[in-house]
Amino acid sequence: MSQRVSKGGAPMDEKAANGLQMPPEVMLDLARKAAELLVDRTHSLPGEGAWDGEFREGLKEVLLEVPSERGRPGDEVIEYAAREILPYTLRLDHPRSFGFISSAPTWPGVLADFIAAGYNVNACTWLVASGPSQLELVVIEWFRRWLGYPENAGGLFTSGGSAASLDAFVAAREAAGHPRHATVYMSDQSHTAFFRAAIIAGIRRENVRIIPSDDRFRLDMAALRRKVAEDRSSGYAPVAICANAGASSTGAIDPLPEMADYCEAENIWLHVDAAYGGFAVVCDEGKALLRGIERADSIGLDAHKWLFQPYEAGCLLVKDADTLEKAFGVHHDVLQDTVWGANHPNFSDRGLQLSRSFRALKVWMSVQTFGMAAFRDAIAMGIRLAARAQEYVEASSILEVVSPASLGVVCFRVNPAETRASEETLEKINRKVLAQMFWDDPAFISSASPQGSFSLRLCIINHNTQWSDVEETLKAVERFGADAVHSAD
Repeated sequence: MSQRVSKGGAPMDEKAANGLQMPPEVMLDLARKAAELLVDRTHSLPGEGAWDGEFREGLKEVLLEVPSERGRPGDEVIEYAAREILPYTLRLDHPRSFGFISSAPTWPGVLADFIAAGYNVNACTWLVASGPSQLELVVIEWFRRWLGYPENAGGLFTSGGSAASLDAFVAAREAAGHPRHATVYMSDQSHTAFFRAAIIAGIRRENVRIIPSDDRFRLDMAALRRKVAEDRSSGYAPVAICANAGASSTGAIDPLPEMADYCEAENIWLHVDAAYGGFAVVCDEGKALLRGIERADSIGLDAHKWLFQPYEAGCLLVKDADTLEKAFGVHHDVLQDTVWGANHPNFSDRGLQLSRSFRALKVWMSVQTFGMAAFRDAIAMGIRLAARAQEYVEASSILEVVSPASLGVVCFRVNPAETRASEETLEKINRKVLAQMFWDDPAFISSASPQGSFSLRLCIINHNTQWSDVEETLKAVERFGADAVHSAD
């Protein structure tokens, strides 16, 4: 048995000195307790509210304490976290969680993250993780086929859409020759992550062009053409144009075929933000809506949204996989032994991360467990529920549609025809309704302001959601809306 000498000179048993190990039976007991806690939560969730929160001072008073020197029983630590920390969240997998862009992970996906963490995988290079690297290639290949991308396309998993967009902008910048006066273009409906990614990639803030959208919340192509022509004549170098394939606020889809034609003619990189909407291509309804996405130079996807995986499971695909390695491939003496995997992909050469978790496993385990038919049905159901919600709003005497249902999102507001209220009054009414929903209803909805109109917004992409969940939420809005209108008179 190996020994080392203590400070006092006496031999010390190294194994005995390791205070960070547990006996197998204790490990199993704790794992079982955690699993039981999660299963109980999942099955009791529909009977609870979609949101709970606490102010910082209240949480600080409970949580800020000096770390224990000797530790405490693991089951007590789990119970404490379940009681004092984890409940204070937006429960994104709740069947009535309609705010922002929710996520409802499959159980195999949750288990995959547990297993990947237990194996302590670093999916950085082929030498370090050949099995996980190959599986990531397999899942990326699935995505490539679903999108209709060419065979030389490729990509990698990322933390989410923000990292994917940054990787895309860097690749676009390098493909354009890293011009000094670079510009990028995006819609006024584009996610703020793209503005941030552009400036991190070295585009000056004032060179990020925000293009107005049309009355369908799609990028205005005439305005885009004018701005690009104006920039070229002024000595600027257009690097990339962003298209929405499911804008976060409205679900709007930009004119993808027309944008692809334009970008090809102008030799400008086309990036498509399909973070939540892109996986709709697996069902017939979504594939028709997203026609033209396969012509983009790069596409960002989030499997932790409409492919029902735990966070984090973002992804970037590019039409030509070499463009990523040209942008990110570097040589480092600490990694020189990765020559063992020569002619094999090292994912650290495709994006900004070196240390990378094994994100592809959860997608693979989920699809292998349930089959693609189940995913197609669940995604198609989200599209249909949003369309049905729009029909309900249109038939309501107190509600009106602000932006029509698109890829699971519909925006609407309280606006009885007989009130003829001003926009200022309508905003006050709908803010009051949102506040009442926030505090007094088990559902959670959020807001948006399409073309400046403050609106209530439903995003219905949860495989646990049924029509009864949507209908009861809309009825609650009508109830609160009637009270708000009456008090505003």
